[in-house]
Amino acid sequence: MKTIQITMDQKLLAKLDADKETQRDGRSAVFRRAVAAYLNHRRRADITSAYQRAYGGKSDLDKELKGWEEQGQWPSE
Repeated sequence: MKTIQITMDQKLLAKLDADKETQRDGRSAVFRRAVAAYLNHRRRADITSAYQRAYGGKSDLDKELKGWEEQGQWPSE
């Protein structure tokens, strides 16, 4: 692991230090989990954004495929 230095508001730091999880596991562990959760959230947001860009807009395929929805049939039992 690598040691880093960060600047933090004193009131926020006091709240963090008063937290039971921080007292049990230490600041570093809490920060690692917070950063991992943040990065996971960002990755999911990026994936969602990519899907919306790819599939969210109208395309010319709508015109090409118009009418084909009536052609499909459910298999008979």
